[in-house]
Amino acid sequence: MTSIDLLAHDYWQARLDASPTERHLLGDYRDVGHFEDASRAAEDRLVATLREFAARAEAVDPTGLDVQQGLTRRLIADAARSLADLLDTPLADLVADPVHGPQVSWAIVLPMLTIPDAQAAAAMPAKLDGMGDHLHALAQRAREGLARGWTPPRFAVEGTIDQIDALLALPLEQDPLLRTAALPDGVDEEGFRARISCVLAERLRPGWATLRDVLREEVLPASRPDELPGLVHLPGGEDAYARCLRFYTTTTLTAQQIHDLGLAQVAALAEEYRALGPEVVGSDDLERIFAAMREDPALHFTTGEELVERSRTALSRAESVAPEWFRRVNQAPCVVEGTLAGPKAFYYPPAADGSRGGTFFVNIADPTSWGRFELEAMAYHEGVPGHHLQLALAAELPDTFPEFRRHDHHTAYAEGWGLYSERLSDEMGLYSEPIDRLGMLSADSMRACRLVVDTGLHALGWTRQEAVDYMLANSPLTEGVVRPEIDRYICTPGQATSYMVGRLEIQRIRREAQARLGDRFDVRDFHAAVLESGSLPLGILDEHVRAALP
Repeated sequence: MTSIDLLAHDYWQARLDASPTERHLLGDYRDVGHFEDASRAAEDRLVATLREFAARAEAVDPTGLDVQQGLTRRLIADAARSLADLLDTPLADLVADPVHGPQVSWAIVLPMLTIPDAQAAAAMPAKLDGMGDHLHALAQRAREGLARGWTPPRFAVEGTIDQIDALLALPLEQDPLLRTAALPDGVDEEGFRARISCVLAERLRPGWATLRDVLREEVLPASRPDELPGLVHLPGGEDAYARCLRFYTTTTLTAQQIHDLGLAQVAALAEEYRALGPEVVGSDDLERIFAAMREDPALHFTTGEELVERSRTALSRAESVAPEWFRRVNQAPCVVEGTLAGPKAFYYPPAADGSRGGTFFVNIADPTSWGRFELEAMAYHEGVPGHHLQLALAAELPDTFPEFRRHDHHTAYAEGWGLYSERLSDEMGLYSEPIDRLGMLSADSMRACRLVVDTGLHALGWTRQEAVDYMLANSPLTEGVVRPEIDRYICTPGQATSYMVGRLEIQRIRREAQARLGDRFDVRDFHAAVLESGSLPLGILDEHVRAALP
């Protein structure tokens, strides 16, 4: 093993040591009985470890490294420093999150944690015990945030309290954390459920209660009103938001530059709507187009079953033509499942050991909130040629690549690829009808508006309602969709900007490759250069494609 390979191995193991759930999801079962330590001390240790790895990577002499080894060196230095910079803020003290908080996410993740054998089954109660510790640590982090002047918005605190109250009101036998992965043969299921129930009663429910009480009695009275939801209103918030943007976009774009980029994209999309509108809704008036997309019952789903089935059909159609556009296609399968929790749609990649394929989740809690025009673009974004193709190809990189290169995640690259895939699907002829192409524009509108409202909230001091009003005026999204979206941007600053920033950069890199190569350009070669070295920060991606396609 070369020095750079050893560094890459050590780096990835250190990352997984701090994220035992990710290790479990990847099919590595050495930490089945552990859960993430949410304490400030653990976070400080991780920050120090990451900075050490960044320094070690920079100290490696690049002379003599081949192309992929050079990429590995740069990736460790870049990713370790960027994550350390993000963690070295009080963001984790804002524990109230009704969108992605543990009271929402754990019930989704726990059933995906494969239990391959009796040893893993025996360790699962200890994992849930660790989840109880995690909740108590979150309560302490909330108190630390108060001491720093970092308080969450009131709606986030109230929403989180309500969700925890609803969870605690359930009879123990209906607790969603009882729903684990299937047990292997030979494990006493009744005894296993009894042990899990005991941990839920003695450790998790008291943990939930402690977190709720701290939020209700200490955090809520100090929480920020809806008029002050952004980081800009917190001490040091401007710097924290700049770190969020650097981490999620992997660029040096400022908040104002991203805001202006969003305004330009929203204006360009308006013209595309006006061009397509007469064919689909009989009008080129933007307000009438948006109104039809929001209100016409014929343009919306009525059942969750149809949502899931149509998603499967679209995914199958994309998989059948993918070899015409890609040198390599994924081997791991992708399944579509309905869910009653979490975002509108989301994706989990395959386990590294092959025990689980990729899963595209469709939230079917309110099927009528789904426009028929939305579904195909969403399926192509989350499945093929989007996240599943990209992440499965990364996971299937040759053994000569360090393990972290198969699994590490740069948001602007991944989400930029997902959004690029929606437009690529149009090139591939995947959209069934003009109405489905209108859905492609609708998805673009959401991501373009995100550039404007995320920066508006966290850098320019917008109110929660101002953000809602802007998105309603400049996209066909309904208020029922927009309000949770805005709340997501408030609770996860900067992440939402990664989609459009990433897509625009991938498109720019492609245009430059086409201009450089002329008749020699082959889209399959371009996609190979983008996808077949794993997830890359955008600046490194640009350099890599230039070198691969000179």
